[in-house]
Amino acid sequence: MEQKGLHVAVVGATGAVGQQMIQTLENRNFPIAKLTLLSSERSAGKKVVFKGEEFEVQVAKPESFEGVDIALFSAGGSVSKELAPEAVKRGAVVVDNTSAFRMDENVPLVVPEVNEEDLKWHNGIIANPNCSTIQMVVALEPIRKAFGLKKVIVSTYQAVSGAGAQAIEELKSQAKAVLEGKEFTPEILPVKSDKKHYQIAFNAIPQIDKFQENGFTFEEMKMINETKKIMHMPELEVAATCVRIPVITGHSESVYIEIEKAGVAIEDVKSVLKDAPGVVLQDEPAEQIYPMPADCVGKNDVFVGRIRKDLDRDNGFHLWIVSDNLLKGAAWNSVQIAESLLKLGLVKA
Repeated sequence: MEQKGLHVAVVGATGAVGQQMIQTLENRNFPIAKLTLLSSERSAGKKVVFKGEEFEVQVAKPESFEGVDIALFSAGGSVSKELAPEAVKRGAVVVDNTSAFRMDENVPLVVPEVNEEDLKWHNGIIANPNCSTIQMVVALEPIRKAFGLKKVIVSTYQAVSGAGAQAIEELKSQAKAVLEGKEFTPEILPVKSDKKHYQIAFNAIPQIDKFQENGFTFEEMKMINETKKIMHMPELEVAATCVRIPVITGHSESVYIEIEKAGVAIEDVKSVLKDAPGVVLQDEPAEQIYPMPADCVGKNDVFVGRIRKDLDRDNGFHLWIVSDNLLKGAAWNSVQIAESLLKLGLVKA
């Protein structure tokens, strides 16, 4: 595959997001001269096909990044903390899909439709936000630009793929067991390392990640803090409740916002969203047209519908936001950041 382009490494190449990153690089025809696929020792040796060519996945270690231009990381926070600085030392720009660097004040947290300009002050590492945060800010940024933004209250309905491949298998096996009247023992959700695990099939679990001292989960705090950082609004009021539901792919969110401008009509909000980058407006209640996770799988966009004006507050609006959590929520946003680095001349092909 010798051609003009970049040396790109994918860390966590055999995982759900890593696989999507590789597929997205191929779909976007990203300019790659050399591709290096990396993973833990457990997954090393596996074969992955890219553009019809078979690649063997290698063990990720510091020297793996010699000559790499862009490294896409999605192999867990501890791996990123250990290896991302090593990659940067060797001249690579790291796009990290874990929570390891998101709230580091020296690391830009980027959603290209919202704050692409923040890429210009990176110091080698760029953080990819949480999947739930990404889709929400893509929908809220055009509204903020047009009408201002004061408050956000979000409730999420998150797919099990956000918890990894084992969670997907657990949902499938539990659903089968329930339908066949067989017994089973939950082992993965809500948090694999915690003592208690609950049924996810035909259920909703109001916990994603571990509880913090303030009663919110880490996932909820990620949404709260990341939204403020990405939108450059430390004073923005944000609250989140994150729930895992028995859907394989596609996160949904019910979002209530309060804007600054008075007298804004529903049609004004729809008009702004209709022309917004990365947003698809699906909002025709009379025709029962609205976003659903089953329809968003495999698509890069963020889908918005069910836009209503609050019945008690003139500046309050309700929205329903849906997106593929493995694509826009992870792989596509990472590759999009890489494309932005090229576009802005921050990386040269």
